[in-house]
Amino acid sequence: MNHNIKGILAGTAAIALTAGLAACGDKKNDTAEGEFNAALTQVFNASTEKGGTVKLANGDDWDSVDPGDTYYGYSWNFLRLYGRGLLMNKPAPGKESNDLVPDLAEDLGKATDGGKTWTYKLRKGMKFEDGTEIKAADVKYAVLRSFDKVVLPHGPQYFEQFLDTPRGGYKGPYKDPKADTKFIETPDDYTIVFKLKQAFADFDYLAALPQTVPVPQAKDTGAKYKEKVVSSGPYKFEKYEVGKSFSLVRNDQWDSSDPNRKALPDRYEVSLKVNPDDLDNRIQSGDIDIDVQGTGVQTAMLGRVVGDPKLKARTDNPTLARHWYTSIPSTVPPFDKVECRRAVIYAADRTAYQASYGGELAGGEIATTVMPPVIPGFQKYDLYPAGPDNKGDLEKAKEELTKCGKPGGFEINMAFRSDRAKEKATAEALQESLKRVGIVLNLKPYPSGDYFSQYAGNPGFVVSNKLGLVTNGWGADFNTPFGFLSQIVDSRVILPGGGSSNVSVRSPEIDKMIDEAVVEQDKNKQYELYAAIDKKVMEEAFILPGVYAKSLLLRPKNLTNVFVSDAFSMYDYLSLGVAKK
Repeated sequence: MNHNIKGILAGTAAIALTAGLAACGDKKNDTAEGEFNAALTQVFNASTEKGGTVKLANGDDWDSVDPGDTYYGYSWNFLRLYGRGLLMNKPAPGKESNDLVPDLAEDLGKATDGGKTWTYKLRKGMKFEDGTEIKAADVKYAVLRSFDKVVLPHGPQYFEQFLDTPRGGYKGPYKDPKADTKFIETPDDYTIVFKLKQAFADFDYLAALPQTVPVPQAKDTGAKYKEKVVSSGPYKFEKYEVGKSFSLVRNDQWDSSDPNRKALPDRYEVSLKVNPDDLDNRIQSGDIDIDVQGTGVQTAMLGRVVGDPKLKARTDNPTLARHWYTSIPSTVPPFDKVECRRAVIYAADRTAYQASYGGELAGGEIATTVMPPVIPGFQKYDLYPAGPDNKGDLEKAKEELTKCGKPGGFEINMAFRSDRAKEKATAEALQESLKRVGIVLNLKPYPSGDYFSQYAGNPGFVVSNKLGLVTNGWGADFNTPFGFLSQIVDSRVILPGGGSSNVSVRSPEIDKMIDEAVVEQDKNKQYELYAAIDKKVMEEAFILPGVYAKSLLLRPKNLTNVFVSDAFSMYDYLSLGVAKK
């Protein structure tokens, strides 16, 4: 997921999350003021009180509220309020949130044919907001429409990768309405069957993707569907002003027997394109409840939090299944030469990179691999030692520059998201550290909402604008090695028209390694294969590691049932309530 996917704290120690705390998911904290990490592994300010309004804000535009066209983690978290998929992550604190539970489906999937066929039975009587019953055909159509990456450029490509589509591929119902779609069968109104090209033991994770949120074909308007999404959840859209704001109100057709949703607030209001620094101040004052992006406080607020014990007591500091890094596209000369890419990694000041994201407390641990330590099978190594002070090995960088024919350095452009102060600080830090070896960076800001679809994730734009470095960040779609790596290191997910989070990794050898790992049934062997993929990406220097992410979340003053979901690496938006004043 693009958690995209955010002051300097020299010497500030991070608060470690111990394994023993993970078992505390059923504990409640009813202390109104709270304390540091009060919502990390337990529910803070538990309540069943209904009513009120939850106010959220976004520092930029939303990529899309269309469940089939979104790839930001905060969006996947939020859309469960108005959309129900086949399965979902359990709305629970901490690690328990990684468990999958049935949503529209009655149970988890039933695998047959050696894991190549997956069957789900839908609950009966579930309705759209207009009172129409949700059928298996609506789920099938939702998945099919997500294949069209021209109309719907955002979102993962797992279904394209695994479903047994016709030779030559499937282009989606807009372009190919009469195509054979027997790779998804609906033998009756309440049964959906997925046929895979190869066995995939983790297919239930795909059934939990937003792309399985049902869409009534008669109401689909393609790229404009986001302006009038048909709800299947406890809330529906009251209004949607593109690029400005939207609001949700109760959906009276939602079945309150839903075991996963309490639906406590009466409404949700979301403001878009709010100044990020102003957003932190408004959360502190209670004017806004949550920064919906969930990436933590900005640099301006960070110093205040550390220096104010009362303010720090209102924060939570989760360790995330996320890595903030910089992509190095090999399609942009001179980065077509691996030695030039390696020179960048050697020359980078790792401590400055860490400080840009908020230091050890709010930024995270200095990274040397692709996968973060919280992903099963993680192996620690460092192919590019940055010296005892982690400020870079300039001599090694100069050696690599000489090898790639650029002994005096070169000039190149670097992209970052314009609304993210931490990415801007990172780009400026790299600008300073790389110029020590003659690499001159010109910094290019682009808006978050279209960052991957039009700019940094658009291969043609990257080449024509000479974007040799791209600030990036990735949180696992689901917390497995495949869920973390596949969408950022498999070259086959790169879309010619833009929309992919893989900006830089193009390697047939790595693609083959992924194929081998996917079909491996032995978990330990699978972990070894993914660790080898991780190391191969670093050997080829497609990625400059940044920090294994932590965030410092400012806990809302006015809300109840607040807790951090490990699955989304932020507060769980589905369970919130509004405190009585």
